[in-house]
Amino acid sequence: MADTTPIRPTDDAARVLARQLLAAVRFAALGVLNAETGLPEVTRIALVPGPDGAPLSLVSDLSAHTRALRARPDASLLVGEAGDRGDPLTHPRLTLTCRAAFTEHRAPGFMPLRAHYLALVPKAKLYIDFTDFAFVRFGVTRAALNGGFGKAFHLTVADLGLEAA
Repeated sequence: MADTTPIRPTDDAARVLARQLLAAVRFAALGVLNAETGLPEVTRIALVPGPDGAPLSLVSDLSAHTRALRARPDASLLVGEAGDRGDPLTHPRLTLTCRAAFTEHRAPGFMPLRAHYLALVPKAKLYIDFTDFAFVRFGVTRAALNGGFGKAFHLTVADLGLEAA
C-alpha cells in the first residue's frame, strides 16, 4: 500500500524557509485555552524574534490571552503573511507549539528585553513601561511548516535553529 501522508521529509529548503518566517515575524495568531471556560481562543499579537531567536511578545495583564497563558502556559502560534496576491493558502506559514515563560516588569532580564523589543517595535515606547506589561518568551517544542500547496513538513526545535524549551 502506498504511503499517502502529505508530510514530506524535512530538508534544508524547509529549514531555511521556516527560519526566514521566524526572523521576519512581527505579528502572529496566538491560540490559548481560556482560563475560565477551558475553550480555545485565538487572537493576534505583536511578535518578534527574541535575542535568542525564540518568539517574544509584550503582553498586558488586562488581556484575556495573558490571563490564559498565566493559567496554562501551553500555546500555539501561527506566523506567516498571506501576501497581497493569490490564494492565501498557497503562501508559507509556520505553526509553532510553545510553552510561554514570563519576564515581569521588575525582573532582572526585563531591561535587556525592553531594549531589544524597542529596536524592533519602536511604537511600543508608548506603553512598554506600563506596569501591567510583561514579556512572554515562547519556548518552541515543535513546528509544522506549510510551505504552500503540497509542501508540508514537521520540524524540530533544532531545525528552527532554536534551543530546546
